[in-house]
Amino acid sequence: MDEHDFLTERFAADRTHLVAVAYRMLGSLSEAEDAVQEAWLRARRAGTEGVENLTGWLTTVVARVCLNMLRSRQSRREDPWDAGVPEPPLGSESGGDPEEEALLADSVGVALLVVLDTLTPAERLAFVLHDMFTVPFDEIGPMLERSPVAVRQLASRARRRIKGGTPAPDADMIRQREAVEAFLAATRGGNFDALVSLLHPDVVLTADPSVIPTPEPVVVSGAATVAKGAMAATGRARFTGLALLDGRIGLAMAPRGRLSLVLAFTITEVGITAIDVTADRERLGRMDLAVLDD
Repeated sequence: MDEHDFLTERFAADRTHLVAVAYRMLGSLSEAEDAVQEAWLRARRAGTEGVENLTGWLTTVVARVCLNMLRSRQSRREDPWDAGVPEPPLGSESGGDPEEEALLADSVGVALLVVLDTLTPAERLAFVLHDMFTVPFDEIGPMLERSPVAVRQLASRARRRIKGGTPAPDADMIRQREAVEAFLAATRGGNFDALVSLLHPDVVLTADPSVIPTPEPVVVSGAATVAKGAMAATGRARFTGLALLDGRIGLAMAPRGRLSLVLAFTITEVGITAIDVTADRERLGRMDLAVLDD
């Protein structure tokens, strides 16, 4: 077997791992696949002479490609969520396979993808490679042109941001989590009756003008009316997950790993009494988002 055939075979064997690395770095399946393809072209040009750990070397190549993509993305941004830049329609060619994307988002965690998207490229690379793929700091350092100690600090800073000020569990937090998990499951499953049962009969939903283009916030009330609106978002619910929003359990929607909107809930003994839907970029930017402990 010549070198080209050997590299082709090994790259194919490692492809799932490489896409997993790229997806966590970029938060988008289509971008991850582009990064892996670019890494293949670079690896083929460079050859494998002198490479002892081929999987580790390929991981490094993919990580460098992703780092460049993150830096390019950051330089184009005016704010952390690409305000004013429309997302491609879900299911379009540019958006990748929505079913596979949804499965990946669930496996990684929507909230984690959202918080990762707020990190600097260097923090994201350090955290993803070390904490998620156990790459040693001394191997990450050359990619960032930093010492292992500096890379450790980057990963630690990212870890603190991801965990946020996670509150200790109490009875109220448990009730919140159960209700929000049930709301998401009913929405994803299109289960109207289950959704209505979670809502107080006089529940009020408020959506800011960035959610629905209107001069004023939209307000709807009544369990059946709110549930019907949620049923219309069943497809988007595939890219929604639980998150801590300013210390309270809510939902974050993030197609392709980019925060789109959040749902904050008021939950009492009698059910969900209010839902506040926020998509305004400025409000989202001020919100403290963190990942829930399992």
